[in-house]
Amino acid sequence: MSIKLRLTVMSFLQFFVWGAWLITIGTYCFNAKGWTGAQFGAIFSTLALSSLFMPALTGIIADKWLNAERLYGLLHIAYGAILFYVPKVNDPDTLYYVIFAAMICYMPTISLSNSIAYNILKNNKFDVVKVFPPIRVWGTIGFIVAMWTTNLTGSKANANQFIIGGIAAIFLGIYSFTLPKCPPQRSIAKDASILEQLGLTAFKLFANYKMALFFIFAMFLGAALQLTNMYGDSYLNDFSAMTQYADSLVVKYSTIIMSISQISETVFILTIPFFLKRFGIKKVMLFSMIAWVLRFGLFAYGNPADGLWMIVLSCIVYGMAFDFFNISGSLFVETTTDASIRSSAQGLFMMVTNGVGAYMGSIVSGWLIDAYFVKDGVKNWHDIWLSFAGYALVIAVLFAVMFKHKHDPKAVEQVAH
Repeated sequence: MSIKLRLTVMSFLQFFVWGAWLITIGTYCFNAKGWTGAQFGAIFSTLALSSLFMPALTGIIADKWLNAERLYGLLHIAYGAILFYVPKVNDPDTLYYVIFAAMICYMPTISLSNSIAYNILKNNKFDVVKVFPPIRVWGTIGFIVAMWTTNLTGSKANANQFIIGGIAAIFLGIYSFTLPKCPPQRSIAKDASILEQLGLTAFKLFANYKMALFFIFAMFLGAALQLTNMYGDSYLNDFSAMTQYADSLVVKYSTIIMSISQISETVFILTIPFFLKRFGIKKVMLFSMIAWVLRFGLFAYGNPADGLWMIVLSCIVYGMAFDFFNISGSLFVETTTDASIRSSAQGLFMMVTNGVGAYMGSIVSGWLIDAYFVKDGVKNWHDIWLSFAGYALVIAVLFAVMFKHKHDPKAVEQVAH
């Protein structure tokens, strides 16, 4: 098996083991278990909590002590074993700690998988910029296939989704031990401060008004990034309570409908170079924020019959909403920070979006739904999505007014090449 094919298998499985349950855990918690929004929000927030510290800690371990591919394999085996335990859990408080343990194992493997791929490709004299993207896109395909598998096996509302993910995770863990070795680089100096070791030196960027403003907006938009992952499948599944929609394709294949979002990601990511060159980083980030308004607003007015086009269009818009912010935001950091702290700055960008922002979004959204949008056990999804759309609109308007950034085509082109 060629190096590229072996890494493609790794990338496919890396996101398959997550996609098997990430989109449908809301349906499981709400519809199968009957838990509240606050309880589910707390459970989902563990993704963000683990993102705050685990990638940095495992990065230090891989840099100094243990082969990256071995650490990667051990984490996936532990993750799979924890997922096998989920069907035994019958209360939300226990599931919080179980999913937290699973995320402590899984979340750092995302960055580790990239590091392993880069290392192996470079050691085998491949052009990483050219070769890696086609390998990485199979990760998104793996996520989509997992969603379809969960839906078509009738597992979206029961614990079998975690068994599917667990089996694949343990297989991936064992498979990773067969990959070419990626020994520690020991790139961190022995006398480095704890801030340097944890990649936190970039926090000094908050002393710069423009960068501080950027990270604050990144945090607030980060609160919106996981909302449809949290609630999308449960929202579509709840149409089953309405007689006219109970047997619709949207209800039966809600997870497959949601997978259009991931398919859209693979398309929009290819358009980013054109948009960046034509409109600049600020406008592309603003397009993303407007796309989030449309994502939530279309869900608010959609239905499985004459409003099906709105649900589908919302899923298509998701590709722009998600990709444009993540890629353009990362590029902004790359073009505006000093090379000596660039990696730390990228880590800070991920921390404020997928860590602090996502945690805030998970906890607050669950509380808001319980407090204002549930009556007699029934969720008012129309108003829920409208409130999310209003939030995204406020962020977009404030960003357009407050954030000043001059488009520099040369800087964009330099990083792109």
